[in-house]
Amino acid sequence: MQETIQTIKKELRNQTTVPYFGLGIFYDTKTKEGEAMPHDSDSFILTMNGGRAMSQRLMFEYSRAAMHLEQRRGMDYITQLINHIYTKDFMPTPLQKSIVSMEPCYIIDTNRDTKIQELLAFEEHTLVVGKARLSAEKNRYEVYEWDVENKKYFLVEDEALEHAKKILFKPMGSPLPSPSFVISDADYVDWLTEAMGGFAVPSVLKSLRKAKKYLFLGTSFDRDTDRMVANELTLDLEGGYVISDKPLGKKEAKFIEKHNLEVVPMSLEAFCEAFTS
Repeated sequence: MQETIQTIKKELRNQTTVPYFGLGIFYDTKTKEGEAMPHDSDSFILTMNGGRAMSQRLMFEYSRAAMHLEQRRGMDYITQLINHIYTKDFMPTPLQKSIVSMEPCYIIDTNRDTKIQELLAFEEHTLVVGKARLSAEKNRYEVYEWDVENKKYFLVEDEALEHAKKILFKPMGSPLPSPSFVISDADYVDWLTEAMGGFAVPSVLKSLRKAKKYLFLGTSFDRDTDRMVANELTLDLEGGYVISDKPLGKKEAKFIEKHNLEVVPMSLEAFCEAFTS
């Protein structure tokens, strides 16, 4: 197992494997006030709904629960709610810090926090933020460059990615530079529709992702939404790794086999300990 971890580290450093962060990396993360951060679909729903469970139909997946809340209270409410959750005071996870220390030039972060952005605050990087339900254009993303001296992002054209030293892709949104999230069923339907049409991933990233392997951290493939997002973001992949010690469902196993992924049979906590030692 240690040999596999060393191989992953080597591949991260030589840019042949791309880190791909999912919700599970927050399995043991608490805010400074002691609140647990969402680390799976159920805990995300409870956080959105003030700690209260929702109906069985809505508890199936957080995007469905978010859609219900949006229908009741509006899009602005959901945006403000998700922004509130992810702007609470909490520290980057050990995995986030360790992976960033490997100096990957391309990171995919499907979470909605700003911690990797904070870890990159002292170096030049280009940020791609996913968007949903934009009426003015087909592209479901915006591109920003980070001004290290003034500590702020500024909007740029796609061409900036051609010369970027480091790229952070947050396809499901971020509080920074302005709160914008792909979170509800309607958001995902829109984003995935345009992704399949080629409008959710910049052309430079389409070239960059070819023949790459991916390290899936805290990502579960037991829901259609997560599988579809991962499929669109990793087209032309060479394979990769899934860190999980849980039994795989039929659909998960099929996805992993189809994408030539190797399951590293460790809990994320055990992997983190081994990876950071």
